Amino acid sequence: MSTEPRPVGAAHRSPAPAPARTRARPARPLPAFTAATAGAGLLLAAAAGLGVPRLDAGVAAVLLTATAAVAGVACLVTGVLALRRALGRWALVAAPLWLVGLLAAAGCLAVALAATHPPHPAAQRPPREAETVTMTAADGVVLAGWYLPSTSGAAVVLRHGSGSTSAAVVAHAQALHAAGYGVLATDARGHGASGGRGMDLGWSGELDIRAAVDLLVHRPDVDPGRIGVVGLSMGGEESLGAAGEDARIRAVVAEGATGRTRGDKTWLADEYGLAGRAQGVLDAVTYGLVDVLTPGAPPRTLAESVRRADGTPVLLLAAGTEPDEQSVAGRLAATAPERVEVWTVDGAPHTGALAADPAGWREHVVGFLDRALAAPG
Repeated sequence: MSTEPRPVGAAHRSPAPAPARTRARPARPLPAFTAATAGAGLLLAAAAGLGVPRLDAGVAAVLLTATAAVAGVACLVTGVLALRRALGRWALVAAPLWLVGLLAAAGCLAVALAATHPPHPAAQRPPREAETVTMTAADGVVLAGWYLPSTSGAAVVLRHGSGSTSAAVVAHAQALHAAGYGVLATDARGHGASGGRGMDLGWSGELDIRAAVDLLVHRPDVDPGRIGVVGLSMGGEESLGAAGEDARIRAVVAEGATGRTRGDKTWLADEYGLAGRAQGVLDAVTYGLVDVLTPGAPPRTLAESVRRADGTPVLLLAAGTEPDEQSVAGRLAATAPERVEVWTVDGAPHTGALAADPAGWREHVVGFLDRALAAPG
């Protein structure tokens, strides 16, 4: 048997080795966990803080809110799975702690978003007998309101609470007008017919009230030395703040005022102990976020505003069903007991004093204003 001769110099070739198999790297849990945490927090906060207040805006708002909530829950599940891959059995301990922290942070952000980006309540028709007016705040925001003329020379600026308009205080305006007072009821900025950006903590309320007082001092039916402010909830807190800034305000009635800054909540630790201190931590985060999300600076605390309103009589109305309102009213009264009065309205809900006790409201509120804004001599 013959074989063909191998060419001279030809090398012996062995078969090429098979390529080595590479094992796929397992997914890294830390980036997934971080992304899931951020996504869950932001989506749940947006759903609660921006979506829920707008659920009455239509089907699209409901769908967007539901989508954000579902996506947030999906991120939560992803985060738990990533934590389990990273920590194994220790995830049973870490996951609940992570979940509590995440939901607390999302809750703080939700509250901050709701306060700084509220929906704009629709304008309502003023009372038939009222004169429609406009005024411009010092920062250029055009504000709307309506006026019932004075028959006594005294007048008040009337401020509603957050999420409503001047239509919510028509009954208060009519009761005051029946007692002879001029009443200028204004829509807060970002509410009703007023321009500007709304803010549920009323941090721009001092500017709005100053513009209203500017209008009143030029009314022929109003004595410039007999002007007061009456406010409910957010409007009550704005009224106290304005009195600390504007000496033309000679009397303040504030109903349901509890606080609008972190400094207004320091009493919680004294009142509720450990729970109050925990709430203080959450408030520090929440109001820090509010400050970031709001163009303006935080106002003074209510107590500081009361002290600065030197010589201005103040009447605080506290709901009988709201212990916190009563506690805050008592503490504010203690800052200037010689000129701050408190009326606790038995059985009344938040801002419900007039409806709960009309006769008592006229006795306490109108009586207080009659004394504080009496004609000279």
